[in-house]
Amino acid sequence: MDTTAEPEMIDIPAGQIVLSDRRTQRSWAVEVGPYQLAAYPITQAFYARFADRHPSAAYGDRIPVDSVSWWDAVRFCNALSQRDGFAPVYHFQADGEEIEWDASADGYRLPTEAEWEYACRAGTAGPRYGPLDEIAWYRGNSTERIHEACGKRPNPWGLHDTLGNVWEWCWDIYDAEVYGTYRVLRGGGWFDEHWSCRASVRRRSHPTFRVDDVGFRIARGRVGGHPSSSDRLQHVPGPAPHRPREPDPVPRAGC
Repeated sequence: MDTTAEPEMIDIPAGQIVLSDRRTQRSWAVEVGPYQLAAYPITQAFYARFADRHPSAAYGDRIPVDSVSWWDAVRFCNALSQRDGFAPVYHFQADGEEIEWDASADGYRLPTEAEWEYACRAGTAGPRYGPLDEIAWYRGNSTERIHEACGKRPNPWGLHDTLGNVWEWCWDIYDAEVYGTYRVLRGGGWFDEHWSCRASVRRRSHPTFRVDDVGFRIARGRVGGHPSSSDRLQHVPGPAPHRPREPDPVPRAGC
């Protein structure tokens, strides 16, 4: 698979997923409509076609792009939509501090966290879709560095690296009442212990935050008709000082 080219978009069937949050001991069911999801995270080579800077800590065309903020990711989605003649999903207000999701648009976007977990599981039960060493780069086998995309076995729906290598941004706000505009991260990364590389694990980070184990993959398609009204228009502060996501089990310098 040529990971320097744009990723294949995999058709994901409709279904239902039950999400859970260990912090609040809450679970909730979500209906997921049919959509498309990239077979692997956006790589450095593909990201470079739409960006004026090289954000990643390591260099390699086939390596997932890292050190991208949530804002970087949604702007990339719009740029790709415009190139391909699709209607951009995201609309930015003049002051750059609000974003609106156009539910009628057919362009590229970030997956919701329900879509992300549903696709990661790919119809399987349990915390992972296979033995961790066979499907993911994590602290136990990564030699503490990022690796090229698609180096491990895909899940049953043909998706690579949903677990390990880089955490992936999702559209959703984590918990507005407690954490404000912090967005959801999923999947675990190359520095994480095995317990963080599970389909159900949720992390959070400020949307301006950039770090060397966070990237993203793209989606297309409507979300059960449209995103919830509470997510359609969000006030997101502009650039802020570094704000770490929920600490990793093993602290990292600068995180």
